[in-house]
Formats: sequence, structure tokens, C-alpha cells
Amino acid sequence: MKVNLDGVYYAAKYVGPIFEKNGRGSFIITASQAGHLVTVPIAQAAYNASKAAIIQLGKSLAIEWVRFARVNTISPGYILTEIAKHVPFDVKSKWWPLIPMGREGSPQELVGAFLYFASDASTFTTGADLIIDGGYTVP
Repeated sequence: MKVNLDGVYYAAKYVGPIFEKNGRGSFIITASQAGHLVTVPIAQAAYNASKAAIIQLGKSLAIEWVRFARVNTISPGYILTEIAKHVPFDVKSKWWPLIPMGREGSPQELVGAFLYFASDASTFTTGADLIIDGGYTVP
């Protein structure tokens, strides 16, 4: 909770006034598919709750900051990161069938979402949560 929720909250607390002073800004929060549903087979209630909380924090800040900044969240699914490389094969083999695309994503597949939210292409987008999970949350 301290990193996922408190970290985002305190970052927002300090960057918000800067955005307000500058009259513009884009605050992008990395959430997770775990903020939308319980990820199986991993038992991680606190993580899931913290990611759901930051999605709602993002929506709340989007309204509070609407005059001077955009706030959006990105919710990745299972992504091949350094941390994910340490997940045992037997655990990964249980989640692969649950991903309609049948695989984990790569970090490069998230880049476009971050660029979109950071750019002027998203000037009419705030309070959005973009789920990038290979279809995991669809069924």
C-alpha cells in the first residue's frame, strides 16, 4: 500500500501545484489489471486493493485538476518485466490460458499508451484508464 497508493498520492500532492502554476500537465499513473479483478492464481489482496485505489484516485484527481491538468491511468496485464522473470513456470502456466492472446505482453507494448497520454494527442482525455492485458479482463 505504501508504494502503490501512498507513493502515487504523495507524488500527486507535490506535482499538482506545479501543474497548476504552469497551467497544464499530464499525470500518468501505472495501475494494473489487478485493479479491475482478482488475478489468479496469485494471492495478492493488498496489491489488488492498492491498484483499484489508484485507479479511483486517478479519476478523482482528473475532476479536481480538470482546469489545469489531465490525469489518466494505464492498467497493464501480465508483462515480461525483470520481476516477472522470477515468477515460477508452474504459476505462469496457469495464467497463460486465462489471457485470450495466450501470452504475456512486452514492456514495449505499453510505450504507445504512455506516449499518447503524455502528448497533446490526448488533450481531451482525462480520467481514463487504459487496460493493456491481452484480453485478460474481457471474459
